[in-house]
Amino acid sequence: MTALIIPAVTRSGSPERIDDEPLFEIIDGQHVELSPTSILANRVASMIQVYLGHYLLSNPLGETLMETLFRLPLPVDRNRRPDVSFVSAQSIAQAPPQPGSDNAWAVLPELMVEVVSPHDLAEEIIERLNEYFAAGTKLVWVVYPTQRLLYIYQSPRQVRILGVADELDGGVVLPGFRIPLASLFPG
Repeated sequence: MTALIIPAVTRSGSPERIDDEPLFEIIDGQHVELSPTSILANRVASMIQVYLGHYLLSNPLGETLMETLFRLPLPVDRNRRPDVSFVSAQSIAQAPPQPGSDNAWAVLPELMVEVVSPHDLAEEIIERLNEYFAAGTKLVWVVYPTQRLLYIYQSPRQVRILGVADELDGGVVLPGFRIPLASLFPG
């Protein structure tokens, strides 16, 4: 039997491996390469994506996305890439056509999720959080996988902290979404 070999294609369309192209954000017109995500953070982000996706199958309120570049409606040039996001069907319907060559989507997620890796700096997380809310997002989850904690922000100064014994809910953004927080963390 002959094996079929299909070349991987990068986001730019060249026949190289997708893994070779680093993720980036655009800050004040400059491409800023993102540090690699830890295995633990990646696993937790994937679980969040799975649970949100499952919820949205029964509740078609919009879409959940991973590592998507969004053009934030701010007076400064910010294209951010949250680990996981939720965009409502209404926002998608009102969005301009799909992104062009810069790959940033000019739609604002109602929920943005940041899963913290060991190399992430607190100042950077706070900067993102402030930008997300200044742009108009309604809810931000910041997950600390090593500590097994999830911070729910409804504004930069209104936060609720959950531990593994708690239940995560979707608040006003995803009504009826509920999961045990412990289910997000491996082992």
